[in-house]
Amino acid sequence: MNEVKTPKKPLLYYYCVAMLAVVLFNLLAMPWLMERSIHQVDYNTFVSMVDAGQVREASIQEQDNLIVFIEQNSNTVYKTAMVPDEKLIQRLLDKNVSTSGIEIEESSFFMQLLGWIAPLVIFIAIGQFMSRKMMEKMGGGNSMMFNMGKSNAKVYVKSAEGIKFSDVAGEDEAKENLTEIVDYLHDPSKYQEIGASMPKGILLVGPPGTGKTMLAKAVAGEANVPFFSMSGSEFVEMFVGMGASKVRDLFKQAKEKSPCIVFIDEIDAIGKKRDGRLGGNDEREQTLNQLLTEMDGFEGNNGVIILAATNRPESLDPALTRPGRFDRRVPVELPDLKGREEILKVHAKKIKVSDEADFQQVARMASGASGAELANIVNEAALQAVRKGRKYATQSDLEESIEVVIAGYQKKNAILTDKEKWTVAYHEIGHALVAAKQTNSAPVQKITIIPRTSGALGYTMQVEADNHYLMTKEEMENKIATFTGGRAAEEIVFGTISTGAANDIEQATKLARAMITRYGMSQDFGMVAMETVTNQYLGGDTSLSCSPETQTEIDQQVVKLVKKQHDKAAQILKDSREKLDELSKFLYEKETITGDEFMKILNK
Repeated sequence: MNEVKTPKKPLLYYYCVAMLAVVLFNLLAMPWLMERSIHQVDYNTFVSMVDAGQVREASIQEQDNLIVFIEQNSNTVYKTAMVPDEKLIQRLLDKNVSTSGIEIEESSFFMQLLGWIAPLVIFIAIGQFMSRKMMEKMGGGNSMMFNMGKSNAKVYVKSAEGIKFSDVAGEDEAKENLTEIVDYLHDPSKYQEIGASMPKGILLVGPPGTGKTMLAKAVAGEANVPFFSMSGSEFVEMFVGMGASKVRDLFKQAKEKSPCIVFIDEIDAIGKKRDGRLGGNDEREQTLNQLLTEMDGFEGNNGVIILAATNRPESLDPALTRPGRFDRRVPVELPDLKGREEILKVHAKKIKVSDEADFQQVARMASGASGAELANIVNEAALQAVRKGRKYATQSDLEESIEVVIAGYQKKNAILTDKEKWTVAYHEIGHALVAAKQTNSAPVQKITIIPRTSGALGYTMQVEADNHYLMTKEEMENKIATFTGGRAAEEIVFGTISTGAANDIEQATKLARAMITRYGMSQDFGMVAMETVTNQYLGGDTSLSCSPETQTEIDQQVVKLVKKQHDKAAQILKDSREKLDELSKFLYEKETITGDEFMKILNK
């Protein structure tokens, strides 16, 4: 059920409320207060007081049938009801009682003062209320103005459910570095005894989703010391100087609670290189300057360790990454095969999984996946099991979840025409057949022609048998040939081409260009880098660093290399035309086949 929020009232509403409150006060409260300040007496008492000379002034109000008088020695006001008395005027004249008339509103100084102060108090109260509402709208509550420049770092409170190093898998080197830090905070004496000192700052770098923030939380879970956590973007304020003030306040708190750990997530928000251009971000640069000063101000062995995480280390200011500030850089890279298997097992503890589940096989199929993607794969497997009415996830659920993460869900309503279905079947078998006929290509795991929500009409999944950290020139050429196998199959069988090879062409061109410009695999250029990579953890953007003439030559060589491998793929398919037809027919009928079924028909 959607929450219905009360609409916010305009400022005019509050001003009207204030004016109404003042009017009601003057009309109702003031007369009542004045009435309470006049003492009621009977007529005999009034006559007795006149005769005794105790009345200084009197006002006869015939319309109201009222006599108001003031006592001789004080400003006390009395009133009494009029009665027929012919001697009243003479009695007042004999006692020298003034009968000029009395204005009740002026009879009490307190009442006059109250008439001025009360409206001011009401307006101030309304103003304070409106200010508080404005501050809450700006996100700072009624204490925002007083908290400007104050650090809002969150202090991690250790709990039984906290993340520990045992909950972080696949990053053994990073854990080893951080375990040393935790050990130092627990027992610094054994390090001081030998004269060693811990780094002042530790920078966690790596692609998104590899577990940088989780490692920092694991440090907090293992260390029995205060843990300050803050994002780099929280330092940047609208007003210049506020970010620097927050840095000062954060480090002041850290020094007071030493030993402790300070964690700054996404530090590139404030730590970018200072370029000195006019019109730069003065607030960010002042914040960075203050951070540099605070890190330099720390003395050795003072028990304050700074952790920071970023996926853009190349954008950080050199003054921030030099020794003495962030002394140690801890890479948090994508996990290898063993790391992926361990991560899958850690996340599989949170769900019910069949005993027959082969996490090593799933880890092979999820090559290149980050820790966050592996956690998503396990969760998707649990969701698949629930959809199918099972009480636990099976191996098939885990494998299907990989396809969901990579290519999206199956499109139930996507209906291909008969010609399109045949085209996709031959296209995918073309990929698989070229890969299988090349000795250095990864074995085929699965082939499907069921459309996916990512836009793919089908795909061929290849799984590496082992970890590969290097690729030879021949392996890369074979990979390009595999990319072009789908288009080659369409040309051979149908004598025409379709748009289905768009992604294959993109991947083949990208790999061929990298071979020539970055890996030195061109006979003409040799070991000369023509291209540089930036943002290696965020997509790896590239830029050419050569003359226009050389760029033209590079383009020609890329075209030549891709065309050569395309011709090789076409020749492989022509030599295996019978198997191409047989496998395509089998895939057309089944829509999805496994690698074992593919190899069985191929080797028959």
